[in-house]
Amino acid sequence: MLGLIIGLLILIVYGIFEYYRNKYYRKQIPMIIHVNGTRGKSSVTRLIAAGLRAGGKKVLAKTTGSAPVLIFENGSETPIKRHFGANIKEQPKIIRFAAKRKPDILVMECMAVNPEYQWVTEHKIINSDICVITNSRPDHLDLMGPGIRNVTLSLCNTFPPNGKAYTAEKKMFRLMKKVADKEKTQLIRTEADTVSDEEMRHFSHIEHKENVALALKICDDLGIGRFAALHEMYRAIPDVGATEVFRYSYQGKQFYFSHSFAANDPESTEVLVKHIIALYSNIDSIGIVLSTRADRMFRSKQLMEMLGKMEFTKVYLIGQQTNSVYAYGQKYNIPNKKMEDCGWVTGEELVETVVKLSGKEILLIGIGNIHGNGGKIVDFFKKK
Repeated sequence: MLGLIIGLLILIVYGIFEYYRNKYYRKQIPMIIHVNGTRGKSSVTRLIAAGLRAGGKKVLAKTTGSAPVLIFENGSETPIKRHFGANIKEQPKIIRFAAKRKPDILVMECMAVNPEYQWVTEHKIINSDICVITNSRPDHLDLMGPGIRNVTLSLCNTFPPNGKAYTAEKKMFRLMKKVADKEKTQLIRTEADTVSDEEMRHFSHIEHKENVALALKICDDLGIGRFAALHEMYRAIPDVGATEVFRYSYQGKQFYFSHSFAANDPESTEVLVKHIIALYSNIDSIGIVLSTRADRMFRSKQLMEMLGKMEFTKVYLIGQQTNSVYAYGQKYNIPNKKMEDCGWVTGEELVETVVKLSGKEILLIGIGNIHGNGGKIVDFFKKK
């Protein structure tokens, strides 16, 4: 019993020590921008950091997306190795590391999903000057749900009291504004149409106007010129989960494979799929590659429901428990002839199956999960 009490006391003392040590290092960083939201956090973190670098700011950034990385002052980056999985304890370590490099600004992607952890991350660890909420979509409903209102309130846990926040969200803006007013946080909404099609054409990957508009507004408010900020954003390394399109010729046919696995909630996925189809409107053969995971069956079910309302040539189910996902498709009235259960496949096996589609050009759009079979397919097309 005595040993248990001593152990508990040691833990309490250590917790107090860590709390005050984090406060010490946090005070040495002039500004922290905390990027939260359902989709696009990693991309927006990179865009903001790039735009601020264009203005001569000494900026460090940290993403937690498909592959967590630390981005240095010159735009180079290094992966963050995790031995025990993702944990918000990682954030104080980043603050400590950043403080020693004496940056002007640290841009951090929120890595918490649980509402309580989101609050703790902001109010007890990061204490940001500026919060960014990219959008609020029905994702991670098991932790933030059951509905979009709950998701929005969870995201608002990262509003800095008496600070400033930016968002591109429209549908849930009124609720966000209500929370912001309560926290005395100045909330600014950005508009996608402030970015032109011509400005978007210079990105090497598929970026979203909403993300670029958010980053540009923050850079503008911090005194960075639009032209300079955009130029540096074009040069920035895209997130590993960013949507890219790879070309590959096989048996006299031209494949266009769009890596869109990072947008894994149905609303974001639908917007992205429609955007890609519009970009390649001259191609009639459209294949959807849905990468499934056994621990993400609810997400696969949502995506099959979404596909039941869309036009495409065929959906190829890959990964784990594809037979169950096939049954979801039947439930949502996707004809059997428009579905193919491929199971766990290599890139070569997938291409051999898809090449049977008619037409000399085939547009393939990967959705669902980047981890697992999805990542293998991306690696295949990247190498080819």
